[in-house]
Amino acid sequence: MKQSFYTSLFLIFAVFNCWSQENREFKIFQFPKDQIPVINGNVDDWDLVPESYTVGMDQVWDDSGKHEEVDPENLTFSVKVGWVKGLNRLYFLYEAYDNYWDYSRPGLHNDTFELIVDADQSGGPFIDRFHPNKSMAPMDAFFSFHGVHAQNYHIFTPAKGKDWTLVWGSQPWIKELPYANAACQYDFEFGESGQLVLEFWITPFDYAGNDPSRAVKSVLEENKLVGLCWAVIDYDDVNKESNNGFWNLSKEHTMYGNASYSLPFQLMPLEPKFQKQIEAKWDFRVVDMGRRLVAFTDESVGEINSWKWDFGDGTSSTEQHPIHHYQEAGKYVVVLWVEGDAEKSRLSKIWDVVVK
Repeated sequence: MKQSFYTSLFLIFAVFNCWSQENREFKIFQFPKDQIPVINGNVDDWDLVPESYTVGMDQVWDDSGKHEEVDPENLTFSVKVGWVKGLNRLYFLYEAYDNYWDYSRPGLHNDTFELIVDADQSGGPFIDRFHPNKSMAPMDAFFSFHGVHAQNYHIFTPAKGKDWTLVWGSQPWIKELPYANAACQYDFEFGESGQLVLEFWITPFDYAGNDPSRAVKSVLEENKLVGLCWAVIDYDDVNKESNNGFWNLSKEHTMYGNASYSLPFQLMPLEPKFQKQIEAKWDFRVVDMGRRLVAFTDESVGEINSWKWDFGDGTSSTEQHPIHHYQEAGKYVVVLWVEGDAEKSRLSKIWDVVVK
């Protein structure tokens, strides 16, 4: 009995350890707001991204079993992921070399970059045939479940004579503006070798069903972890139905339909060279309009020793996060000064704060 218990415990631990993906974690680069990449297939916008953000062939394996190791003369690729604070977008740069680009057919038989997005890390299966209720009608499962809490983008590389991606689910609207955009550049014809650059951004959703009016966008914040995974499907023979490799970032082949097998990617702060030593930033919330009660929140950047608020009505405060009661209705110019050992900074907002 005791041996059986420990055997079961070992198996549970083994399964959990497999799911943990050996504690691998990756980084998402924060672009400064004045250097947001333009979606045109030109990689110059990504030159500022450090090499430590590159996820390359050393992180993937061919779980089809057709290749024991990477052969750069056959296929090689890398991926970088970025974000911009304040925008609910994830930016991607996919660069690849293939010795045989296969994209002539109109269906799924196409060299492919397959992306899985589970921004709130809710996990679990998300395609119709993985639905736990096996008695559910297939089309009911498709519309209510497939791609709703996590999304699969089946991106064609290149998309010659077809849409840039298949959104595998009941929500094809998420691949169009204003929710996504893509551009691709390449220097080869069908069946040739060559380089490809794919640049795109997508909007992650916590809920994305068939009806876009009910969609809930994911919230992207500094240091938050989001779930991502991808695979590259390589075809090398237009007459052969099976692929020549399924290069997977996850250790689980079925990551394409189970978000629990995605991997954690951290939304990083700005790199130090893009940060100011001191920068005043603040926001506010009207707590009670009837009482003209306003809560101010300091969001300044840097090592700050002192704060001074001018509420625009002749009163001030040295608290970091003050709550202020305005005596009269009006439109106010509110100013925050912050100071540290290195320097000082000021931010005023003109007539943002309005009470009646």
